[in-house]
Amino acid sequence: MASATVSPAAVPLATVGLLATAPRLATAGASVTAEASATAEASATAIAFGNRNGFGNRNRFAGSLANRGRGGNGAPPGVRLIDMREMPLPPGSGLPAIGERRFRSRQVMLQFGDGSTPEQVAAVARRFGLSIVAQQTIGVLHRTVYTFNIGNAAPVADVISQIDGAGLNVAAQPNYTYTLTQNRAQDRADGGDPAQYVVQKLHLAAAHRITEGTDVVVALIDSRVDVRQPDLAGRIVDTYDAGCGADTPADAHGTGMAGAIASHVGLLGIAPDAKIMAICAFGGAGTSEATSANIIRGVDYAIEHGAKVINMSFAGPQDPALAQELQIAREKGILVVAAAGNAGAASPPLYPGADPNVMAVTATDQHDQLFSGANQGSYVSVAAPGVNVLVPAPNGGVQLTTGTSVASANVSGVAALLIAQKPTRTPEDIRAILVTTARHLGAAGTNPQFGAGLVDPLAALHSSPAVVGEQSAHTTPDSAAQQ
Repeated sequence: MASATVSPAAVPLATVGLLATAPRLATAGASVTAEASATAEASATAIAFGNRNGFGNRNRFAGSLANRGRGGNGAPPGVRLIDMREMPLPPGSGLPAIGERRFRSRQVMLQFGDGSTPEQVAAVARRFGLSIVAQQTIGVLHRTVYTFNIGNAAPVADVISQIDGAGLNVAAQPNYTYTLTQNRAQDRADGGDPAQYVVQKLHLAAAHRITEGTDVVVALIDSRVDVRQPDLAGRIVDTYDAGCGADTPADAHGTGMAGAIASHVGLLGIAPDAKIMAICAFGGAGTSEATSANIIRGVDYAIEHGAKVINMSFAGPQDPALAQELQIAREKGILVVAAAGNAGAASPPLYPGADPNVMAVTATDQHDQLFSGANQGSYVSVAAPGVNVLVPAPNGGVQLTTGTSVASANVSGVAALLIAQKPTRTPEDIRAILVTTARHLGAAGTNPQFGAGLVDPLAALHSSPAVVGEQSAHTTPDSAAQQ
């Protein structure tokens, strides 16, 4: 289980003086100047940690779980991460892409190779002028992820370059930030239109005669859900604070996404008998963002507490540590659904939607036209209603909401229906069914605007292809990056 964020005073690192002999960091590409004691300490830590090589450390291996394949994110071809004796560190350099600025400007996240001790971690921190902010044990990675403040004016990329160049068995990366992919909600004090165009568009009445998604747990990594919303009564099976803070109020986004999936009183969700695991990762401290640390903690909790679907209605940069978590989720049979993004057709791929272990969803309106702000690319799997969708709001209200966020939630609801109908379905099975039964939209074939087309819950529930996994190929990381 992911542990709660701890104060520096509670962390063993603080007792060994992280800043006692902190060296000065040079600019990227230059050597590090430090006291003789720091140089000796660097040699000691290099010996203690070893160089980065081999499958269990930092070599990059091509491949993903597309087509039920194996390998990727540090695992060699033919091997799943969950089958490895030692969980490898994320492969490759953790440097942010050129021009990438979506991260905390004075923080860095570190992961250490197996067998590292608090004293060795502290030695690395002293060497590079870092002070502990938090540490969290990530159960599925079998290690601790540390968040450090940078103790001088060095840019994040320079610090990562210095750590990468030191030959240590340490993975360094920025603490990235993510934003919710939804337009500002529009409150409807009159209770809204009881018809809800989504109900007719997706033939929910007929689909619910087959299944309502009974007891399928959908983890919602989002802002705080209003657990007292009447439309969600009896549907919130668990809550977890992945970094919001106890005083963070209920938010329209998280409440709306939960309602899109599981509303069952005034409004009708896609899977009205599903259960919501409400994981709060966005909000708190006056911000609507979430960091890499929050998201990773939330995914870890969902994996370890029985979620069958993980909904991620947000977007941001590619994160190597999060990529490992997403691959493990898929290897464990959990479908991860994410918003394609609201940055428009010219945007590069956004994550986690563009990750090869994730099913990305775009948004359409009542007339099956593409949402004007939607990202486009080969990583888009399917489309779902996402323009002026009526969903619950905090304090018993309702709201109209637009964006790929609610489209993602709608597809997570459809996935819950398919799992309730046949619990043995794998993520590959579900994606293949949704893709092969989608109602085609746009240019011929699968296209970067709509993917395979508009998701069709009723057709999906009536579908039982003999072999689906081999038809479920998703984009590889390299092909997504080229979009």
